[in-house]
Amino acid sequence: MNSSKRSTINDVARLAGVSITTVSRVINDNYPVSEKTKKKVNTAIEELGFRPNLLARSLIQDRTQTIGIITPSIENLFFSEVIKGIDTFVDDKDYRSFLCSTTGDPDKEKAMIDSLINRSVDGIIVIDPRTKNIQGGFYEGISRRIPLVLINGFNEGIRCNFVLNDDVTGSLSALRYLRDIGRKRIGLLLGRKSYSYDIKEKVYRTFCQENNMEFKQENLLRIQAGNSLDAANQAKAIVMDYFKKASEPLDGLLCANDLMAVGALNGVRELGLEVPKDISIIGFDNSLVSQISYPPLSTVDHHMNELGTLAAKLMVNLIGDGDFKDHWTKLRVATNLIIRKT
Repeated sequence: MNSSKRSTINDVARLAGVSITTVSRVINDNYPVSEKTKKKVNTAIEELGFRPNLLARSLIQDRTQTIGIITPSIENLFFSEVIKGIDTFVDDKDYRSFLCSTTGDPDKEKAMIDSLINRSVDGIIVIDPRTKNIQGGFYEGISRRIPLVLINGFNEGIRCNFVLNDDVTGSLSALRYLRDIGRKRIGLLLGRKSYSYDIKEKVYRTFCQENNMEFKQENLLRIQAGNSLDAANQAKAIVMDYFKKASEPLDGLLCANDLMAVGALNGVRELGLEVPKDISIIGFDNSLVSQISYPPLSTVDHHMNELGTLAAKLMVNLIGDGDFKDHWTKLRVATNLIIRKT
């Protein structure tokens, strides 16, 4: 066989001595064919190195066996681990994924959704969707066109499928731990424009009120690039600037992710402060960063891989059921506090 020429279904049928229809039935496994005939067809396929046209198969089966994944960042290890959980599960179910990164831009997020739908993916998983797109009704409309799962980004009254971290419990456990070890001036370091950040800020403000701690705006430290690699550098800079100016500096700090926490850790140490003697720092995610920092970082474990696996399982079920338009599911993954050396 000439290796430069791509084999066709006609070539397979001719070599196997069967009709094109029979070859199609064997490939798509959508009609009974005798084991003897299957063996002849599969032998011919292997001998010719035949690869079925995926587009043609998708038209027959009304599926492409593909899933779109949209993430605001591939630099933040939280998202990388969630994606890993998704990919591992869907690959085992013979699906392939298209990965898109929005860099946190809500308009880019919408454009990528439209592009994936135009590519006929069977479903879409969106990690940390932009609040603007959720509250604006965009995702409710999409969820009626295609199986859709949103990881985090929950808003009351929005009819979509959600898989969520328990950010409330995780934040509270970290703040209570800092209080219980005697920290009196606890701050929060976070980024901008994110459901997860909004939840953490709300919990922090309520915690201050319920524990007779005066809320001070200057103790709420906010950086721009919460999910990029620059988050650590920005966190370091803002923490150093804060401590140079503060008359009563923080002795406890909860950070919205591990990248920020490592930046804060580097900043206070550069100023000559000892961790945890002078200030205790807790991150969020339990990413690899938290385990290899010095000292090893105390953090809230999001169980990122489980989050991705659960979302992927829900997606495959939605695709398999076919009836996805009026059944909304909300699943939540527990968090737990891991105490290390900070």
